[in-house]
Amino acid sequence: MRRQQDTQAVAPRVRCAIYTRTSTDEGLDSEFSSLDAQRESGENYTASQRYEGWTALPARYDDGGYSGATLDRPAIQRLLADIEAGKVDCIVVYKVDRLTRYLLDFAKLIEVFDRHQVSFVSVTQRIDTSTSMGRLMLNVLLSFAQFEREIIGERIRDKVAATKRRGRYCGGPPVLGYGVDRERKRLVVNPGEADLVRRIFQKFVRTGSTTALAQQLNAEGYTTKSWTTKKGLVRPGTPWHKGLVYRVLNNPLYVGEVSHKGTRYPGEHEAIVTQDLWDQAHAILEKNHRARGVQTRAQAPALLKGILRCAHCGCAMTPNFTRRRGKVYRYYLCVRAERGERGSCPVRCLSAGEIERTVVDQLRAVLRAPEILAQTCREARAQAGEAAPGEAFSERDVVDALCSLDPIWEHLFPDEQARIVQLLVKQVDVHSDHAEVQIRAEGLASLAAELREEQEVAV
Repeated sequence: MRRQQDTQAVAPRVRCAIYTRTSTDEGLDSEFSSLDAQRESGENYTASQRYEGWTALPARYDDGGYSGATLDRPAIQRLLADIEAGKVDCIVVYKVDRLTRYLLDFAKLIEVFDRHQVSFVSVTQRIDTSTSMGRLMLNVLLSFAQFEREIIGERIRDKVAATKRRGRYCGGPPVLGYGVDRERKRLVVNPGEADLVRRIFQKFVRTGSTTALAQQLNAEGYTTKSWTTKKGLVRPGTPWHKGLVYRVLNNPLYVGEVSHKGTRYPGEHEAIVTQDLWDQAHAILEKNHRARGVQTRAQAPALLKGILRCAHCGCAMTPNFTRRRGKVYRYYLCVRAERGERGSCPVRCLSAGEIERTVVDQLRAVLRAPEILAQTCREARAQAGEAAPGEAFSERDVVDALCSLDPIWEHLFPDEQARIVQLLVKQVDVHSDHAEVQIRAEGLASLAAELREEQEVAV
């Protein structure tokens, strides 16, 4: 009897952190929520392993209303901090997908677990990562979880596309000139705001300048739309600037249409401006766009200055130009070739217009494809690693914000296009037959924050 007591006394203590998560916040305020059910299951399993020295930590790691598609969650970050501090020996979850739905993210977590000798247990799936079979089963389950999430994403995108083809409202930021009938899920005209929208179109047709129009609206005391969130937070209107005016002038909702990926469909809602007024405004916009291009193209900054490198020589490519018969030809020249070592470099010099179009086309391809943008976001964050401490941004927020940039790219001033390229692109490595574009992780977050702020205060 004494030997048994001695054995029990020296049994190692396994400190178990129970992690719970739900994708929505629905029902979290109920007496017994899904998070409570998951924790109870974890506590029961931990209690069944008491003979092994297992004990549930009193700290709660609950992420209610957070997607498993990202690790940008407060409780999981707190859990990782406690693991780093040596406060946890085992992670207990109800199901694997409560922790994450991505193999790449889980690989990162497993690396952290292994580094600190922390095991992982899924209660309902009987998985223990301390065994090779447990790791195999875990990878299989995560593959199916990721596949399921991608299928759900495809269904959602298909549903949104089908809804917009029917001209129906699909949600989104409040739009100046309209309110929302939540029961019927339709846009309804707000008479006072609709008058302001028509006034903006009419004034632009007369002035032809978004900058002058913004100044006039501010002088007359007008602001952008003020609205109240579902949680009761008041978002006041803000002063106008030319970007916000441009958003109004290019919103097809005002002529009774719904846009989806460049295609417009007749909407169920009532138009605010006539097609004739819309056409007049857009004829002026197109004329201004062509005039700006002619006036600023020669003076435009080198789009890839400081980020273009010759992959063969491992050195920078600098912008330069030459004049022939009164015409300016821009190009980028390898530094080694510039020093007279042309024979040793297969890249040598590149047409500025061609390489800039190549990089911009690749960048816009990322911006117009949510799934590619999401993957780029994850890869960029992985590349940043410890180089960007404290960099925490939601993948969903980044995708939603940056997808809105591509449709207006052609209408941006050259200076603004150059600023965005410099913000998003870390480096472009030019080979003899292709170019590799590296995305800047902190640039994704910074630009997304700018766009998100504009979307919240605008229209």
